[in-house]
Amino acid sequence: MQKTTDDKTTSEVIPEQMGYNTRFQFECHKGVKCFTRCCRDIDIMLTPYDILTMRKYLDITSEEFLAIYTDIHLLEKADLPVVTLKLLDDEQKSCPFVQDKEGCLIYECRPSTCRYYPLGMGSLSYASELNKNNDEENADAFFFTVKEAHCLGFEEKKEWTVADWREDQGVNIRDEVNAGWTDLIVRKKSVPMSIKLSEQSKQMFFLACYNIDKFRKFVFESSFLKKFHVDPAKIEEIRNDDVKLLQFGFNWLKVIFFQEGEVKVKKEE
Repeated sequence: MQKTTDDKTTSEVIPEQMGYNTRFQFECHKGVKCFTRCCRDIDIMLTPYDILTMRKYLDITSEEFLAIYTDIHLLEKADLPVVTLKLLDDEQKSCPFVQDKEGCLIYECRPSTCRYYPLGMGSLSYASELNKNNDEENADAFFFTVKEAHCLGFEEKKEWTVADWREDQGVNIRDEVNAGWTDLIVRKKSVPMSIKLSEQSKQMFFLACYNIDKFRKFVFESSFLKKFHVDPAKIEEIRNDDVKLLQFGFNWLKVIFFQEGEVKVKKEE
């Protein structure tokens, strides 16, 4: 695995504190001269929900999607595997789903990183905290704008509030679904670096977070349900619902990493 850091420094980050009601001016469309420039030579980290929806849109398995479209890195401080979109081996290092004139070919299921742009979050912990306390005043420090030299979108006249942009781009549901994942990463970062996860634990994290199809087989076709107590209603819920299974996986990882969570280890009889 390659090492990757949490922050990318190729863009100019404007350290403006922004809350839900903060207004900014931006629009991206085919008429803007820089159209699709932001889809080149960029580090796009994929969330678990991104992979779930993209593989479904492309009608392939999660394992096929991971093999064809992603690179795996080890996130510094957290020491956990994360997934980024594999760029094309062309001069511009383009996103595999972008076309010069048409733009994004998978716009309906584009990744969360693309949806947030040109906004950013100051901390991974924001997405998990968002669901615990939806307090606008407490959110002020987490939003900021990213202005890249090539981007002309800020010269457009359309105005938004942060809340409007999030609603328009469909990031609320994504942050909600991914909250368990972000919480695991944030909490793992707080653990002293001297305390290492086993390779098996890292593999389990990768399986539950990114390879939903294989994780379903692991839960239902291995001895998993003999080792862990899972409510019968929950078993039926996760059997055919990818989102519920994904969130179940996050809870199970809390048991593996922190010995807590809704999934309980069965006591030996």
